Amino acid sequence: MKYIINILAFILFFIGCASENGNRMSLDETELGLRSASLYSENVNLKEFTYSTTPAGESIVIERAYENAPPMIPHDVEGMLDITKEYNACIDCHSRENAPLMNATPVPLSHTYDTFKDEQTNAIVDIRYNCNLCHTPQANVKPIVGNNFKPDFRDQNSKNKSNLLEILDEGVK
Repeated sequence: MKYIINILAFILFFIGCASENGNRMSLDETELGLRSASLYSENVNLKEFTYSTTPAGESIVIERAYENAPPMIPHDVEGMLDITKEYNACIDCHSRENAPLMNATPVPLSHTYDTFKDEQTNAIVDIRYNCNLCHTPQANVKPIVGNNFKPDFRDQNSKNKSNLLEILDEGVK
């Protein structure tokens, strides 16, 4: 008898928890997130935005969001994308050889370091050639949600320069 009562109690508890109109609060899918549209809808109205139209070489470097964050692209990228293994317009200016001549930020040493072979190379390693996986143009938009995050940089250079390869083996402190 005790066994049957326990089973009935479990079933009633399960039905109560699963009830759509029970005591639990349910949310409509349009109330989740920031887009206020059905999760199944492809019709999402984005806010108006523009990317920088400043030509490469004339733009101002954007401070990194946090130490070793991938820097944002501060210049116009029209005609520079899509990036493939055979064509990468970014490297034309940002290679370690050309960057000083072009007044561009050179790719950091971490982009020419092969972590699989544990060796420094003279070229961008295969896993780093697709620049816009991490680096994106900065859109001129007002944030949807306020943010009071303040990054903690080790020094002033860390705001605009990567030291990732130097600290890669440090781990979390």
